[in-house]
Amino acid sequence: MARKYKQVHRKEIDFSLEDWAKVERRAAACGMKTGTYLRRIALNGSVKTFDLKGVAPLINGMRTISNNINQIARKANETNSIFAEDMRIIKKTQDELSNILAKFICNSEWNEV
Repeated sequence: MARKYKQVHRKEIDFSLEDWAKVERRAAACGMKTGTYLRRIALNGSVKTFDLKGVAPLINGMRTISNNINQIARKANETNSIFAEDMRIIKKTQDELSNILAKFICNSEWNEV
């Protein structure tokens, strides 16, 4: 079936079994499908990855905060009432966490594959 809205160009590449095994290992090391890995290598020249295990608690905390914000928004829509100062505090806290995460990511060592 042809893609209706997206034009694509398809190209086949032949790999030796040894080369293909190498591509598969590198894609797996990046946590990617081989097609995605090859596309990124072809377009960008490299694939950069880094380990987020160190920030998993922070990301989970941000997820929890986001859920709480959604609950507050639902309640505010139900009651047509919310305090502006409360929203400023929530926004400030979320912005601080986002900045901490951004600094960590910018200062992290990237693994180039």
